[in-house]
Amino acid sequence: MEEILKTIASDIFRQDEWGQKAQYIPELAGIDPRQFAISVCLKDGSLYSAGAADKPFSIQSVAKVFSLVAALGRVGDQLWTRVGREPLGNSFDSVLLLEQENGRPRNPYVNAGAIVTTDALLAGRAPKLALAEILCLIKHMSDSDSVYINEAVAASEQKTGSRNKALAYYLQSHGNLYNDPELTLGTYFHQCAIEMTTAQLAMAGRALASLPCAPKVISHLRARRVNALMMTCGHYDGSGDFAFQVGLPGKSGVGGGILVIAPNVASIAIWSPGLNHYGNSHAGTRAAAMLTRATNWSIF
Repeated sequence: MEEILKTIASDIFRQDEWGQKAQYIPELAGIDPRQFAISVCLKDGSLYSAGAADKPFSIQSVAKVFSLVAALGRVGDQLWTRVGREPLGNSFDSVLLLEQENGRPRNPYVNAGAIVTTDALLAGRAPKLALAEILCLIKHMSDSDSVYINEAVAASEQKTGSRNKALAYYLQSHGNLYNDPELTLGTYFHQCAIEMTTAQLAMAGRALASLPCAPKVISHLRARRVNALMMTCGHYDGSGDFAFQVGLPGKSGVGGGILVIAPNVASIAIWSPGLNHYGNSHAGTRAAAMLTRATNWSIF
């Protein structure tokens, strides 16, 4: 595995195309896109990495996986009365289907769905308590205490997040937001600003991969369902292409991170901040495809 990852990293750095940075979040717009890291945790608990695996990055929408796990633990399947489980086929911040479907988001990984999930997790509590629950869960899953929220990134998102604010107020107009929109949005922006390394993120994915070394924070059945949504919805309107190229469930974020799950085999975390036209990591997607070809890991 160590040699496979070194080969992947070497191949990535030999290529010239790194994608585009997330321009609409000022704190992310200045990051050098020519960066790469990959970490793989196997079922025996061994962790292998290549590249800048100890450099923290903003996990952005990868955090939606952990807030979903937390919300399901708190409200259970009641969440699905407010959020669907179908692919979107539009951009992650689209309002089109939300309008057509009476304020019920298609899935918990698009922005509107994640805002509803955050609202369910908030449940009348102070935002700092809901955020503490997400952070404590991630720290437990990753076996690491050094996971933090980057306050500068959170403030940057709050300042420029007009589309997400529109989504939240539209959800409220349909009765699908129970807390004050500004409280829910503040919680949502802060969870997206969580920073982790690929080493930490790969460790956090162990429970979703149902690895024997993972902490018991989610049932096998619920992990399967979270992974199924990652497969069909985790890369937005690029989910089908990711499934075609990689063959494993994955969740991306505009910070350039990707969490990939090989059920019962491995948890994989990749980071490269340059994005493709879907808003997913350009080099990270290529690296995930290289890894599954080299290992023959696939759910198919």
